[in-house]
Amino acid sequence: MAFCWLWLHVLLFTCSSAHNDFFTSIGHMTDLLFTEKDLVASLKEYIRAEESKLEQIKKWAHRLDVLSAAAAQDPEGFLGHPVNAFKLMKRLNTEWGGLESLVLTDTSEVFISNLTVQRQHFPNDDDQTGAAKALMRLLDTYQLDTNTIASGQLPGSSPAASQRSTLTVDDCYDLGKVAYSDADYYHTELWMVQALKQLDEGESSGTVDAVAILDYLSYSVYQQGALDRALDFTRRLLELDPTHQRAGGNLKYFEYQLIKQKKMEEGEAGQRTETRGRPADYLPERKKYEQLCRGEGVRMTPRRQSRLFCRYYDNNRHPKYVISPVKQEDEWDRPRIVRYHDIVSEAEIEKVKELAKPRLRRATISNPVTGVLETAHYRISKSAWLGALEHPVVDQINQRIEDITGLDVTTAEELQVSNYGVGGQYEPHFDFGRKDEPDAFEELGTGNRIATWLLYMSDVQAGGATVFTDVGAIIWPKKFCTWCWRIHPERESNRSERRLRGSHRLTPIITKSCSEELRGTFLETGSCTFVPDRSDPEETFTAFGCLSFES
Repeated sequence: MAFCWLWLHVLLFTCSSAHNDFFTSIGHMTDLLFTEKDLVASLKEYIRAEESKLEQIKKWAHRLDVLSAAAAQDPEGFLGHPVNAFKLMKRLNTEWGGLESLVLTDTSEVFISNLTVQRQHFPNDDDQTGAAKALMRLLDTYQLDTNTIASGQLPGSSPAASQRSTLTVDDCYDLGKVAYSDADYYHTELWMVQALKQLDEGESSGTVDAVAILDYLSYSVYQQGALDRALDFTRRLLELDPTHQRAGGNLKYFEYQLIKQKKMEEGEAGQRTETRGRPADYLPERKKYEQLCRGEGVRMTPRRQSRLFCRYYDNNRHPKYVISPVKQEDEWDRPRIVRYHDIVSEAEIEKVKELAKPRLRRATISNPVTGVLETAHYRISKSAWLGALEHPVVDQINQRIEDITGLDVTTAEELQVSNYGVGGQYEPHFDFGRKDEPDAFEELGTGNRIATWLLYMSDVQAGGATVFTDVGAIIWPKKFCTWCWRIHPERESNRSERRLRGSHRLTPIITKSCSEELRGTFLETGSCTFVPDRSDPEETFTAFGCLSFES
C-alpha cells in the first residue's frame, strides 16, 4: 500500500511526544516495515550460522561414528597400529575440547543485540489497540462485515493484496479482546463469532481454542440482553470442557434469568428488550456522516448538474496564467465548489514529503475549554509544518496558492503536511475560531482564519473523502488536485457561506491506508484581502477540490 499525503496551510497544531504513535501515520509505519525487514535479514544470518555450526558437528560426529564402528570390531588390533593410538590420544586430549567450544559458541549474539536495539523503537500496546480500533471504525463506517476484513477483500484492494492480508483466528480473537476491554460487547461478539467461524472451518491455532472464544461470546451477548444465545454458547462451551467452573455457574444463572424474563414477557412487564448494536455515540450527526463517507450524499437534479462546467482559469488574466491557465472543474453548485487539476508536480510532492517526514508528530487539537493542545481519538494523523524560507519548493507552492486564490500568503500560517494512519480520519471540526473562541489565534498575533487550501499529494483507492454534513457535499481525494474554501468576514450572514464554513471532516481511509495532504490557512490581518472573480462579483467564496477515486 502506498501512503497518502495532504498538504495544508496550517490547520491544527502538533506536538511531540515520547512515544511515536505509529498507528496514526503510515509514513512512520513504513519505517517499521524496513526495520522488520532488517531484523528478518539478521535472523536469517543467525539461522545460517547455526546451520553451519550444526553441519560441522554432524560431519565430526559422522567421521567418528565410522571410525569407532571399525575400531569396535577389533579394539586391540586397531590400537596395535601406532598411528591409531596416537590419533586416539590426540582426539580425546584436544579435538573433543574443540568440539565442546564449537557447541558452546553463541551465534545468536549479533541477532539478539540487533533485536534489543530495535525493540526500543517498536510499537507498544497503544499502537496495537489503535490499529485494532481502526479496523472496527472501517467496519462500522463502510458497513463491512468481519469476514470481508478477515479475508482481506477490502474495497479498492487488489486480489493479490487480499490474499496476503488475511486475519487468522488469533487475530480475530485479539480484536475481540480489544473491544471487550472497552466494554464494547457489540464488536466483541462480531470478532469472536468470526474467530469461532474460522476455527469451525478447520483453521488451526496454537494459542486460542473454542473454549476461550465461547467464554467471551457468552458474556458479550448476555451483556446485550440476548439470554437465549448466551445460554446456547455456554452449553456448547460445557460440552467441550465440562469442568469449566465459570461456565457452570453462568449456565445456572442464565437459565434462571431466562425463566424470569419469560414470566415478565407473559405478564404486564412488557416486551422483551435487547440492547444489541453499536455502543452509544458522542457524535449526533454520526449517521449522516457515515452515509456521506460511503458516497451516499445529496444527489443533484439534472437541472443543477447542467450548471456544472469545466474551464481553463486564469484568475482575471493573471500574468502567469494568461498563456497557461489552470484546469478548473465545477463539483458543487450550492455552495460553489470547484477543483483545480495538476497544481503541483511529482518532484514537488516528493520534496515536500522528504522535508516533512522527519518532523511528523501526532496531530493535536485545541481544547475548546482549556485552550491546551492535546491529542484526540477522532484525529488519526501526524502533521509537520513547513515555512516558505525552508526550501524553494515550499516558497513556489506558497506563491502558486497566492496567484490562484488572490490571497496574500504573507498573512497565512505555515504549510501543514498531514499523513494519515490506519483507518485515518478527522471527525467533525472547524478550521476557524468560533464566536465562543475569540482568542483562538491570539498567540499568532492575527485575526481569525478566513480560508483553507487543501492539496492532495497521493491517491486513495477507497475512503478518505472530505465531507460537509450540512450541505451533503463529498470531496474525494485525487493526487495533484487542490481545493479551497474561503469566507468573507463581512459577509458572514450569508447562509450558504456559513454552511460551508462549518463543520467538516475527513472520512476513514480504507486502502492506500493514508491520505497525504498539504494544507494552508489564511488569517484576517494586514493586506490579506480577497480578489473577487469578475465573472461572479457576488461570489462569497470559492472552493477547489477533487472528486474521484483513482488507483
